[in-house]
Amino acid sequence: MKKIVSILLLVVMLLTVCSSLASCKGQDDGKLHIKFYHTMGENLRKVLNQYVKEFEALYPEYKIDHEQIGGYEDVRDQIATEITANKQPNIAYCYPDHVALYNLALAVKTLDGYIDSDEVITRADGSTEILGLTEEQKADFIQAYYEEGKQFGDGLMYTMPLSKSTEVLYYNKTYFEVAQKMFTSDVALDLNGEPVKNANGETIPNPNKGNDMYNLFVPQTWEEMELICERIVGIENDRLPADKKAAAAKVETSEHGYKIYFDKEGKKLAQVIPLGYDSESNWFITMCEQMGLPYTSSEGEKFLFNTDAHHEFVSEFRDWYLKGYVTTQEIHGSYTSSLFTAKTGTKSYMSIGSSAGATHQRPAAGADDKYPFEVGITPIPQYNAENPKVISQGPSLCIFEASEEEMKASWLFVKFLCTNVAFQADFSRESGYVPVIKSVNTDPIYADFLANADGGDNIAALSVKVCLEQEQYYYTSPAFNSSAKARDEVGKLIQSVFKLSPETANVPDAIKKLFDKAVAECKYHAQ
Repeated sequence: MKKIVSILLLVVMLLTVCSSLASCKGQDDGKLHIKFYHTMGENLRKVLNQYVKEFEALYPEYKIDHEQIGGYEDVRDQIATEITANKQPNIAYCYPDHVALYNLALAVKTLDGYIDSDEVITRADGSTEILGLTEEQKADFIQAYYEEGKQFGDGLMYTMPLSKSTEVLYYNKTYFEVAQKMFTSDVALDLNGEPVKNANGETIPNPNKGNDMYNLFVPQTWEEMELICERIVGIENDRLPADKKAAAAKVETSEHGYKIYFDKEGKKLAQVIPLGYDSESNWFITMCEQMGLPYTSSEGEKFLFNTDAHHEFVSEFRDWYLKGYVTTQEIHGSYTSSLFTAKTGTKSYMSIGSSAGATHQRPAAGADDKYPFEVGITPIPQYNAENPKVISQGPSLCIFEASEEEMKASWLFVKFLCTNVAFQADFSRESGYVPVIKSVNTDPIYADFLANADGGDNIAALSVKVCLEQEQYYYTSPAFNSSAKARDEVGKLIQSVFKLSPETANVPDAIKKLFDKAVAECKYHAQ
């Protein structure tokens, strides 16, 4: 990446003297071709194709050539290379740090002139529209999504939101409900919540009634999350067969007195890790936002995440890891949904991951087409429930410098996708991403989609519904050259701190050294 940055800087002079970049002319059909890079799979390309046809019918002088380029980082890297040869596309999926990289070569067009334009455009069907956005269209955007396009330090608009996601907490709703029944029931219950009967077919008293260990509730704060993790570990140890408990080489008690059994090699007998968190980077950055701690800045000292308060919260979560309460994607070796949906081996009962990945958090249906458990979805835990913060993610669209005609055509297409209720609704239903405009809720098919949300077949709708309820709580981080490096480094910090040996003599000192190294890496990359 450092090499790419250097090349981009060399290209600035070239870009300032070229009057037409990313030229898509020279086609035999006489149309102006607009090149669009994205990451859409086949299902989403089908949706896009439908609306490309609609756009081209309104503007027959334009032809949209769209192409899937792997994942988000593949799009970034290919465009960064193509900019050096003046072959970049006209439009691309982007994240803020991508735009910061492209702007080292002054390659991204600011959109304010288009947004505020009152030029009247006549379409092929005789209808008209203004080139810019009406006040109603501006107000229709979910504000945090719209404002993301201005986070580059100069107050100008560089991107438009296309579709968004955030992080949510998935939990095994069935497991939680059965545990709660065991906490309140007068009669003993089995693992399915059904009454246990003796040899005479009679119910027996519930030995767990009033036992706080079984009082599971959906955590709203990190403090509550720690308690629920402790209780789940306690429950799974309590459910071990009597012979395994008797043969345990060691028994420890948790903070609230729940027994934990170990074999002679020191391994825990209960195969459970209550919580999986997919993105270490998101976890770190979100904690900074929730706790009001600095992370990065686009001006002055850029890397601000190395204070005692940062060390302390990562150290506390390391304690969770050592207790077996949590794991992460990189530490586990795959998405933690694999633990959440596991039928055998180590299991988790909560997972924090992308709202757009809801279908991956749903367990496979059995031969009877029924799911082994119902999935619940709720906002992620907060440091302060009165001031919630959740990350805003998902693709935006940027337009690259080119001829005036190409940039105008590109803007019209971007505007068409971002403000079109039908496209936003169809794209959301197919992808699980959240629409970026509020008026989608007026679409009757989309309203029905949300109305049928559940933790089974319609889990994607349930995830979207939870996201829409949090529209006031989204945050984004400053975007600048090396902001992507900072994101990578704080994710690595979570892993490195968690993996510090339990025998480490001076843990605070070891943690400080890891933070110092991470900041040094960021500063070196930014040179």
